[in-house]
Amino acid sequence: MLRLLADERAAGMDTFDFYRDFGEKVRHLKEHLVRELHELKSTGNRLAAYGASAKGSTLLNYCRIGRETLDFVADRSTVKQGLYTPGTHLLVRPPEALLEDRPDYVLLLTWNFADEILEQQEEYRTRGGKFIIPVPEPALV
Repeated sequence: MLRLLADERAAGMDTFDFYRDFGEKVRHLKEHLVRELHELKSTGNRLAAYGASAKGSTLLNYCRIGRETLDFVADRSTVKQGLYTPGTHLLVRPPEALLEDRPDYVLLLTWNFADEILEQQEEYRTRGGKFIIPVPEPALV
C-alpha cells in the first residue's frame, strides 16, 4: 500500500494540477470525438459501435452520443445481444450485424482490445468498413 501511494505521488497524482490537466484532456477528447462523428454523419456516412462495455457506455453518455449518431452496437456477448445500452438506448446486436448492415464506420468502445477486434473483424474491414478508435485520441483505422 505504501509503495502504491509513493508511486501515485511520484506521478503527481496528489496534486490539483494532475486532475485539472486530466480534466482538460478528457474535455479535448470529447470535443474532438464528437466533432469527428458529426462530420462523418453529416456527410451521409452510417455509423455503429462495437463493444457494449461499461467504459464504452461511460464514453457515450459523457459525450452525449446516442441514436442520432449511432445505429446500433455490436457485441460478441450473447447475454448483451437484444438489450439496450444504458443511457443511450442503442440496440446491442451480434457482430455479424456489421457485415449485414455494413455501416461505414464503427466506433470501437472496447479500445483496450483494438488489435483483437480488428483481427476478428477483418472481413468487415476488407469490405471497406473502418473503425474509429477513440482513446487516447480519435483515430481512423
